[in-house]
Amino acid sequence: MVNKSPNKKIKIAVIGVGNCFSALYQGFAYYKANKNNSVSGIMFEDIGGYAPTDIEVVAAFDVDIRKVGKPIGDAIFALPNCARVFYKDVPAGPIVQMGHTLDGVSDYMLSQPEELGFRLANKKPVDVVKVLKESGADILVNYLPVGSQEATEFYAQAAIDAKVAFLNCIPVFIASDPKWEKKFIDAKLPIVGDDMRSALGASILSQVLQELAFDRGFVVDFHQQLNIGGNTDFNNMMVQSRLASKKKSKENVIRAQNDIRGIPVPEHSLFAGPSTHLPYLKDNKVAYFNLRLRGFGDAPVDIDIKLSVQDSENSAGVVIDAIRYLQVAKELGIVGALRGPSAWTQKTPPEQMMYADAKAACEAFAKRTITDTLRKQQVILPQKH
Repeated sequence: MVNKSPNKKIKIAVIGVGNCFSALYQGFAYYKANKNNSVSGIMFEDIGGYAPTDIEVVAAFDVDIRKVGKPIGDAIFALPNCARVFYKDVPAGPIVQMGHTLDGVSDYMLSQPEELGFRLANKKPVDVVKVLKESGADILVNYLPVGSQEATEFYAQAAIDAKVAFLNCIPVFIASDPKWEKKFIDAKLPIVGDDMRSALGASILSQVLQELAFDRGFVVDFHQQLNIGGNTDFNNMMVQSRLASKKKSKENVIRAQNDIRGIPVPEHSLFAGPSTHLPYLKDNKVAYFNLRLRGFGDAPVDIDIKLSVQDSENSAGVVIDAIRYLQVAKELGIVGALRGPSAWTQKTPPEQMMYADAKAACEAFAKRTITDTLRKQQVILPQKH
């Protein structure tokens, strides 16, 4: 059965007014102004009756003095943001409110030059749960810096307390942690996570290359993915202790294709992760791939690829889709970690899938179709009549 969505906006609140949110917020205005043109960079134009222009930002949290207290429309262009400005005529939007710092800001980022690091605002944090309730937010989007374990857990619990769905775009494992998933199930809320993968970025390219090699009968002896960039995400990950979860998450994408097929992963046979921070690149991310394969008669095949993308814009379309999957799940009574949408949009979902299977699951969501597979995968609440 196909259900039609009510004619309403999806209201979101956002943690972290950084580069990724800058691209996302510009995108909302860009697609609204160009709604009669093709929607490039969006995987599904219609998800459950919702278009990209049906998303409204009702609250935002940050801790940087250059952003807190300013309208979102100004804050997204403040330092240290360096995302490409492709649509400047954005609405002012709500005022950015003071969030809770916890472990979200490292000493290293505080010691960096002003254009590369963070500067804490000397303000009292707001009551996040109260703000979420009063704003009418449907979904809370987590854009905290990599390594923000305590802060992410704090905001995930705030979402639960405010009865708001959660989209975890960073490699702190919430949706993929059974204990956290149970909390969202008990609260009758959906969650998508963990660690957003870009529309055509390093992770999805690694996955498809690994799938292709296996499907064509090749042995993968080595798979390397090196990433460099100049934005605050890469600078933040120069602190090795904050990098561990990111490296694990990126390698999960490749390793999962072995696990699905029951193929052992030889020791030292894969590496994926940030390599270094080059401020010159700004929001341009460059990834280098090297795959060493063996085919018929153990004949060697080497693959070398360079990928260059605008990092934040490359992620924004995926987030627009994930937001709409969460809203559709709320309306259909699907709770807990969404398997298909998480596998399609995130690096470390609760269940890794092959490309085609994840896409098929998302297509079912887009049509509001509750398939037999979906019933087996998810907790679905009884519908009220």
